[in-house]
Amino acid sequence: MDFSSFLTSLGTSFLIFVVLMLLFAWLSGKPGNSVIYYPNRILKGMDPWEGEKRTRNPFAWIREAIFSTEDDVISMSGVDSAVYMVFLSTALGILVLSGIVLLLVLLPVAATDNNLKLSANSSTSNGTFNDLDKLSMGNVKANSPRLWAFLIATYWVSFVTYYLSWKAYKHVLGLRAAALKSPDVKVEQFAILVRDIPAVPEGKTRKEQVDSYFKGIYPDTFYRSMVVTDIKQVTKIWVELEGYKKKLARAEAIYEQSKTTASPEGKRPMNKTGFLGLVGKKVDSIEYYNEKINELIPKLEAEQKVTLREKQQASALVFFTSRVTAAAAGQSLHDQMVDSWTVIDAPEPRQIIWKNLLIKFYSREIRQYVVYILVALTIFFYMIPIGLISAVTTLKNLVKYLSFLKPIVEIVAVKTVLEAYLPQLALIIFLALLPKLLLFLSKAEGIPSESHAIRAASGKYFYFTILNVFIGVTVGGTLFSTFKTIEDKPKSIVSVLAKSLPSNATFFLTFVALK
Repeated sequence: MDFSSFLTSLGTSFLIFVVLMLLFAWLSGKPGNSVIYYPNRILKGMDPWEGEKRTRNPFAWIREAIFSTEDDVISMSGVDSAVYMVFLSTALGILVLSGIVLLLVLLPVAATDNNLKLSANSSTSNGTFNDLDKLSMGNVKANSPRLWAFLIATYWVSFVTYYLSWKAYKHVLGLRAAALKSPDVKVEQFAILVRDIPAVPEGKTRKEQVDSYFKGIYPDTFYRSMVVTDIKQVTKIWVELEGYKKKLARAEAIYEQSKTTASPEGKRPMNKTGFLGLVGKKVDSIEYYNEKINELIPKLEAEQKVTLREKQQASALVFFTSRVTAAAAGQSLHDQMVDSWTVIDAPEPRQIIWKNLLIKFYSREIRQYVVYILVALTIFFYMIPIGLISAVTTLKNLVKYLSFLKPIVEIVAVKTVLEAYLPQLALIIFLALLPKLLLFLSKAEGIPSESHAIRAASGKYFYFTILNVFIGVTVGGTLFSTFKTIEDKPKSIVSVLAKSLPSNATFFLTFVALK
């Protein structure tokens, strides 16, 4: 990538950003889209347009985002939005405070040295990127005192990141504590999720076992329990029963409509009992549906009794009359054995992954280790295609291995576009395939809620980013392009990598801008 390709990449990424911003402003200004762009205003009974529909500036949200207080954000969009704003402000603070040193100190320190002039081979690209390399550490002579500036800058960026992250963490803890103390309570704040309940003692039901156990520990604040029950078969019968009830109501309505003064008895609807009502014996619809309903009602009642007796699982939701008790119970041990009466804070009802509540403790432990091994193997094997793609998709290597592309690549416009986007797009596409896979693996561990599964998948994605993007792209691409040199002189690997890595700076700048 030459300097013009670098500028092309940044420029076109910025242009795409501007176009999308204008498109967002235009779409958000359409009255029919207010439910999409201003749902919280509508839910709170506010006018999404703040008066007449034509008076709202389509860019007003920028002013609101900057000047709204944290209390305004919480009241309008909730604590999650406030936490996200804290994250954005922390990232902006790291960028600004780091940029003060990096731009005002390091750029002049690097630009005023002349290492590239003294040694044309000190740049990995043999003269390419000279305009950019003059602004990097590659332009500083070996053993120069100027290198101390880069070392100190590394500590400065680290200190800024740690300090602002610590402040943000404390601030978010305060927001969470305030939300938990809020009078606007949620049902899950009074509940805990209990798993790995031991076998039911003789003479008791599962619900009686759970109730007596927690009533003995929390006699004053225990409210009730709800045992997780496998109702697949019951639900199947109930759905079938409700279907016949609807068909019966429709058949009766058709029959009533057929009654006229000329034909007061009406015409009773008929249907065939075979596939999709197209084949089979023709019967009276009302009588047939009544028969089916009369057959299914006792079948449903019998299945309900069997379900309550035999299909209650070793998990339950336990409710208390106090949020403090529920919070304490969610963080306490309730048995001497780690595989019995395991307790966590209850997730929101819509967040629960019900099938995972059936997985036993040791099965979850085994699943977790298996998933960790699979993730480690995936990281390793994913690094191979990413490293190869990052290496092969450079124009120099494309022409080298696919010589028939040389006439196309030599076209200036095509060369500029390919250098600006090809490696970055390849990496972005590969990374886009990961979240679904990691979320599937996280759920396979037996995690009980969607939000916890997403958090686990995010942690795995972080390791992918570090090991594959930063290490895989930089080291992998460098090793691929300098493999012959390293093969001839194995001891030179450190110096070869050190000289080659700076050229990846432009790749990551354009990668972030494009993404």
